[in-house]
Amino acid sequence: MRKALIARKTKETAIEVRVDLDGTGHANIATGIGFFDHMLEQVARHSLIDMEIAAQGDLHIDHHHTVEDTGIALGQAIRQALGDARGIIRFGDALQPMDETLTRVAIDLSGRPFLVFKTVFTQAKIGSFDTELVREFFQALTTNAGMNLHIETLYGDNSHHIAESAFKGLARALRAAVAIDPRRSGEIPSTKGSLAG
Repeated sequence: MRKALIARKTKETAIEVRVDLDGTGHANIATGIGFFDHMLEQVARHSLIDMEIAAQGDLHIDHHHTVEDTGIALGQAIRQALGDARGIIRFGDALQPMDETLTRVAIDLSGRPFLVFKTVFTQAKIGSFDTELVREFFQALTTNAGMNLHIETLYGDNSHHIAESAFKGLARALRAAVAIDPRRSGEIPSTKGSLAG
């Protein structure tokens, strides 16, 4: 039962996240931010992690708090669903093309959060969505999931494609990392015997 429910409420946002690591990629996403919903749907679809995310935030100010707090809650849900991470593969990577863009993503579910983000956007906005919030989301996700995450866009021109290749790359790397390795016999994939950080 690698499932989790996280409910997070502050003066700025109210967010509920459900995940099932052994799902089929079903997504029910409603953050009030169209482009962000689209990116989170990509994560669910290509990671095969079922995700339900309902977020209400202070969008009359901007999108920042909603995006960051969704990353926090999703990261916490993934970490909770992993439990002690027995039997998981732990590592995942993807080389993700999208039209003229190519992005490399690598994950280690080590329990030690660290983000390396080498991606430059050609535009400040995708529709009404600030492209700088892509990094904010990944930082919040990384810190709260306890993952080591490297994202590097090797080349690309279209900001939508750059963002989507990063989110899809995350999904594919996450799919590999959370998968159960039948050869591990329920062991924790670390010579330390723990992935607690």
